[in-house]
Amino acid sequence: MFKSCKNCQQNFEITDEDLKFYEKVSPEFKTTEGLSLQLKIPPPTLCPECREQRRMTFRNERSLYMRACDLCGKKTISMFSPVNQYKVYCHLCWWSDKWDAMIYGLEYDLNESFLKQFSQLIFKIPQIAILNVNCENSDYVNIEYCDKNCYMVYAGGWTQDSYYGYYILRSKNCLDCTNVNYCELCYELVDSVNCYECKFSINLENCLNCQFSCDLISCKNCFACYNLRGKEYCFFNEQLQKDLYKEKIKKFISENSLTLQKQIFFDEVFKKVIKKYAYILNSEHCNGDYIKNSKNCSNCYDINKCEDIKNVSIAENLKDSMDCYISGYPSELCYETMSSCVNTFHNIFSNFCWEGSRDLIYCDHCFSCENCFGCCGLRHKQYCILNKQYTKEEYEKLVPKIIEAMKSPKSPLTRGLGHPLDKGGLGDCDWGEFFPSSISPFGYNETVAQEYFPLTKEQALSKGFKWSDYELEFPHVEKTIPANLLPEIISEIPDDILNWAIQCEVTGKPFKIIKPELDFYRKMNLSIPRRHPDQRHKDRMALRNPRKLWKRNCIKCNAEIQTTYVLEKPEMVYCEDCYLKSVY
Repeated sequence: MFKSCKNCQQNFEITDEDLKFYEKVSPEFKTTEGLSLQLKIPPPTLCPECREQRRMTFRNERSLYMRACDLCGKKTISMFSPVNQYKVYCHLCWWSDKWDAMIYGLEYDLNESFLKQFSQLIFKIPQIAILNVNCENSDYVNIEYCDKNCYMVYAGGWTQDSYYGYYILRSKNCLDCTNVNYCELCYELVDSVNCYECKFSINLENCLNCQFSCDLISCKNCFACYNLRGKEYCFFNEQLQKDLYKEKIKKFISENSLTLQKQIFFDEVFKKVIKKYAYILNSEHCNGDYIKNSKNCSNCYDINKCEDIKNVSIAENLKDSMDCYISGYPSELCYETMSSCVNTFHNIFSNFCWEGSRDLIYCDHCFSCENCFGCCGLRHKQYCILNKQYTKEEYEKLVPKIIEAMKSPKSPLTRGLGHPLDKGGLGDCDWGEFFPSSISPFGYNETVAQEYFPLTKEQALSKGFKWSDYELEFPHVEKTIPANLLPEIISEIPDDILNWAIQCEVTGKPFKIIKPELDFYRKMNLSIPRRHPDQRHKDRMALRNPRKLWKRNCIKCNAEIQTTYVLEKPEMVYCEDCYLKSVY
């Protein structure tokens, strides 16, 4: 079956397997006669990309502000700007027993639309300033799990003494890294696993002390190398003796500034790499990119140990699920969710529901809850609708009535909200669709949607999305120094730099260095960065391919392949057979 996306008008396919999945995750309830009643989920009306864009508008990872907690009054780091009208509690207050989300519960009104009532609920419920769980001395992280001594890291977990990173897992002492796992003492590392003391590199696995390199496995002491396996003391892919290797590195670094070193890396290494059509390892019947130890995964990206999933980005130990963004650890039977993580089961159309939550429908920020519909901010609850407690029998009687009302295209319950929220984000909340972007508390430019589906302010507003114009004020500093005036040698950097602002060489935005960061640069003999942390993140993300597949041909044998390398780019993209013959 092919349908036309109601947003972008592109045709997309719904397979027989998709239809079976929708039926499988459709919720069932017991009738008063003791019979099973299944409320079937209809096929989606948006293409996979537009569905992901919609989910992403609910996820603010990196737009952080300082504002007062609406409970204790203390200043706190927050995803919500000071002008955002939502009630916001600091991390400590939100997780405390000082308030109860149940007091905001609403009696469900069958004469009003679900979306209108739910939007009223989430506007009243205190929002958590930042979302980190079981973190220690890591106040300035967001959407993190079990971190210790971390600063400005996002969307990861189980990480220690790390700074300015994205999706760092199970790592220590890493700075400016993106999508790394089991790494230590690494800097400017992207898409790498089990590495130690590696810098300025991409796609490394089981490597030690490698720099300016790409696509290395089980290598040690390699500099500016690519497509190597099990090598040591290689310089620009040339095998050398240890002493000569060290001499060449010393000479190269002394003759070239760090900026020039990076340029040489792109010209002499990155552009020459033989690229496999996709990074798929120990997996079968999978397509997408960065897939490891998985089976039967379609259109998936950045996943590990997953099985029978489709249209998923960033997941680990996720099974039998579709249309999820950051899920698993482990989870199962999830559909159209944003961050359904840590022992969750059968959550559908829900946002940030963690830690043992199961059988949730249209819920937001609920933890360790079961059998809830349209709830927000609950912990350890079950059989609730709009944060109001029901018995099991009452719950199973009312929820089917709500769903039936949402299913009717002519019903006044689905015509819209009749207030400004109705104007945003890909339509109303009909049964079988994720929340519309209109009820996201964030501006489009504050969310990851802007990162993967960039829009100008005018474009976003014309499509019905919100936009934030709030700008942070930079704190007072002793002086501001242009990045190009910073000494290249770290030993020439005074301690006073902690009191200065550095002006980014690209954007002109000022940024500061924190003490643990300075200690890291000194320990690793690295230059002070000349770009704002946000710009450094953009630079690293630019090294990654988009999460989209194109058909092209292997440059070696001309076999047709599905790859994330766009046709317009001149990379040497090989099919798996040709790649393995060339690099092993």
